[in-house]
Amino acid sequence: TLSMSRPSGPRLHQSCEGQTRTGLRVELLQGFELTNRGQPVRLQLSAQRVVAFVALQRRAVERLYVAGRLWPDSSERHASASLRTVLWRLRQTNVPIVDANSTRIGLNGAVHVDVHEIAARAEAAITNSSATPPGSCRLLLPAGELLADWYDDWVVIERERIRHLQLRALETLCRQLTAEGRYAEAVEAGDAAVSAEPLRESAHRAVIEAFLAEGNTSDALRQYGVCREVLARHLGLAPSESLQQIVGRYTSGDASVTQPINDGAISATPTICESEARGLDAPA
Repeated sequence: TLSMSRPSGPRLHQSCEGQTRTGLRVELLQGFELTNRGQPVRLQLSAQRVVAFVALQRRAVERLYVAGRLWPDSSERHASASLRTVLWRLRQTNVPIVDANSTRIGLNGAVHVDVHEIAARAEAAITNSSATPPGSCRLLLPAGELLADWYDDWVVIERERIRHLQLRALETLCRQLTAEGRYAEAVEAGDAAVSAEPLRESAHRAVIEAFLAEGNTSDALRQYGVCREVLARHLGLAPSESLQQIVGRYTSGDASVTQPINDGAISATPTICESEARGLDAPA
């Protein structure tokens, strides 16, 4: 997947409204960080993995399940022993990060998790039916990739879930702001989705529709050209017929605007819908 992540830098500590930086926070975007009243708490990698895993579960889970997922190559006995060792080390920090008994383990309910906050804002944006509050786009902008340097399967699955949730939220926000006539904010939200996933046609479509609603046909056609080019170059596909039809109404009969790109390596470019119908895989 071609994606453009935001540059790394100092943590933003974006918080829900009314929330301060006091108390315990687990940051999983831009890498792992645990803070207590704004001060970092140092943990060994094995302890970071346990805290991150239980933080992503959102509820207490069986200790055997945690041990099996985090130490998959060990026997049940050795995995359980490794988990006990990590829990002992966590207790030595004198910071109440996790709650554990003989059978279950979960994150302390007083701990704030940045991923949960991002997900809550995204879900609220998707289901919002009232006027969009100012600054909504800024609160949905990706603050970094979930545990970017970790490649465990449980991390990858959650990383993709959060990424798709944020993309849907930004696209929804773009359409809502377009309907409200707030075109500059709509384009900002749509551009954020395109930057996060340039190969996502629905993100390009949201930006195109915002430009068209505003009356900026040339910008809409330019955005369509960008969409057509990246799909052809990286997937060997043309935009869907429905998007071609939307743009075709504004091309004054110039069919070349919506014709597939043919540059030697790409010929008779199928549309996204045609590719799905034929069961084609994207080129490697």
